[in-house]
Amino acid sequence: MIAALTFVSLGLFAQKSPSKLKKADFKPTVELKTAADSASYAYGMVLAATAKKQMAADFKADIFQAAIKAVLNGDSTRFTVEQSNSVFNEYSKTSQQRAAAAYKMENQKFLEENKKRKEVTTTASGLQYEVLKKGTGTASPKATDKVEVHYHGTFIDGRVFDSSVDRGKTASFPLNGVIKGWTEGLQYMHEGDKFKFFIPYNLAYGEQGRPNIKGFSTLLFEVELFKINP
Repeated sequence: MIAALTFVSLGLFAQKSPSKLKKADFKPTVELKTAADSASYAYGMVLAATAKKQMAADFKADIFQAAIKAVLNGDSTRFTVEQSNSVFNEYSKTSQQRAAAAYKMENQKFLEENKKRKEVTTTASGLQYEVLKKGTGTASPKATDKVEVHYHGTFIDGRVFDSSVDRGKTASFPLNGVIKGWTEGLQYMHEGDKFKFFIPYNLAYGEQGRPNIKGFSTLLFEVELFKINP
């Protein structure tokens, strides 16, 4: 219900001009004497925090306040409830598309710059890798093999999204059961090698991503191959 009311509040712009609002209309501090007072204040915080998060830099506090004031006072509003949801949903869709396009471009630029480094090899698929350490092994895994590895996964800004190293326990899995970048990349390795992979989104989780990984994300993995189990 809170989310639904947030959409309504954002969409209901009062006919009264926001510039006519006075500071006295919204007291900077209020006394909370009853449970209802506290609940009302807390609910206002939830609405405002949600609105700021959803709209980020586009958020207009004065217009937001004007809409809430109009609804609470029973004044006329610019939109009906149905219209307000439609307006906000369209804004949200467009904003998400702009953000996704910008994020995709940011990741593409990273890969374009990264492949210029002499330490980096770029394959026909677009996978990039860097040899961090050469082991003594001579065997390389096939796509049908099971491998035991340590890995540390980050985004291009250095944020960690998954790490067996941090958990302190190696991971084992069939090589053909993971993302394409891993299936391809580990076949270039030998037991004991440590590589760093730079995996473009089309060899990772695509345009849709995963709950903790945005679509169009380039994934960076430091991978150490310990054992191959045919």
